[in-house]
Amino acid sequence: MRTDPTPYVPYDAPDTPYALHPAPIPFAGPWSYELVFPRDPRGPRIARTNLRAILDAHELAELSYRAELLASELTTNSVRNAQGPAGVRVQWRHPVLRVSVWDLSPDLPEPCRPAVGPEAEAGRGLAILELVADRWGGCAIGEGELGSGGKTIWFELALTS
Repeated sequence: MRTDPTPYVPYDAPDTPYALHPAPIPFAGPWSYELVFPRDPRGPRIARTNLRAILDAHELAELSYRAELLASELTTNSVRNAQGPAGVRVQWRHPVLRVSVWDLSPDLPEPCRPAVGPEAEAGRGLAILELVADRWGGCAIGEGELGSGGKTIWFELALTS
């Protein structure tokens, strides 16, 4: 039973001051989402699925393929190499999408690594990041609620129009 004095207004009446749902954020308006996941091999798939849903909901599907590929590389590295949880933050600052992946490993990736052979199962992540992202970088993070150390690796994709 409702006890507040606000009258019920259906969602299809968004111009009223008492609408139950806010108006959608304008396309050029800033927003961000964050997902934290445990060190679990299902984490990268869950991150990709959420990223795709976010981009589809905000009508940014043209960025999905590149964003999912890069997020998958970064989250997979976090699950394989870090001891503990990891997280993904998705930020929109029109016309740039920034995806950041953090984990508790203090080891930043080496900027230039020798090329791996065609049979190698790992070692291509930074090369893919360099080729596909418009910009990328990383930084160490300090003390936090989850302990000391850690890093964030981020990439940006610009909307082309």
